[in-house]
Amino acid sequence: MEQILKEVDLQECPLCGGPGVLEEEGQWCFYVSCLDCGAHTAEIPYKEAGERLTAAKNAAHLWNIGKVLRPDPGE
Repeated sequence: MEQILKEVDLQECPLCGGPGVLEEEGQWCFYVSCLDCGAHTAEIPYKEAGERLTAAKNAAHLWNIGKVLRPDPGE
């Protein structure tokens, strides 16, 4: 995971300006979430270890262009 974090650049949360964190779920997907407001990207799945970096970069890209889900009820 350390190598992936070195290759992924995350901007501030597009909703509140808080810090974003890249997270891996059960070794099948990556997503980015805000530590302050809870906004997050969609889960970007991968099937093989060789696809991990691409999935992480895709999650970071969604975050950096503002494609996030709000934590509000009904969202």
